[in-house]
Amino acid sequence: MKASNLLLAMMTAAGLTLAGAAQGATMTKDQHDAAYKDAAAQYKADKTACGSMSGNAKDICMEQAKGKEKVAKADADAAYKATPKAREDARTARADADYNVAKEKCDDLSGNQKDVCVKEAKAAHVKAKADAKVDRVAADTRNTSSEKMATARKDAAEDKRDADYKVAIEKCDSLSGGAKDTCVKDAKARYGKS
Repeated sequence: MKASNLLLAMMTAAGLTLAGAAQGATMTKDQHDAAYKDAAAQYKADKTACGSMSGNAKDICMEQAKGKEKVAKADADAAYKATPKAREDARTARADADYNVAKEKCDDLSGNQKDVCVKEAKAAHVKAKADAKVDRVAADTRNTSSEKMATARKDAAEDKRDADYKVAIEKCDSLSGGAKDTCVKDAKARYGKS
């Protein structure tokens, strides 16, 4: 029963974050503190559950537990503060958690497959953070300037394109000779690199 209460509290914190973003609702200080305590208790339970595992499965489990706690706390902060920056921080915490778990999962691979896996995880991380920043700029009433919005979108597009380029180049590394040269040339052309 206690675990379901913790889950309910975490879901409530996440729901309040979304509701706060949509309706301006905020979390009280007591609710915020309770969400933090619940996140810490859930982390402890998750960490204990990981104890029965070994190897990379245990590492993945631990990263998931850490990420879940950080996201729950960031969501609680976002719901409590109800600011565009706090919501961006919550999305960044989620992106960081997803990235750390994805990198850990890549450890099950080797060679170029592992390298590509890591680059793909990094690309997803960069994209999620770029989107969070653009949304913060759009939501921040102090940044109503279309110039600031255009700059944020341009920077995000460049970051995403660079991340995708790095993945494409890493995939080319599995090739050799003319096939690799063609792959690199195509990737440079596709992503506007010289």
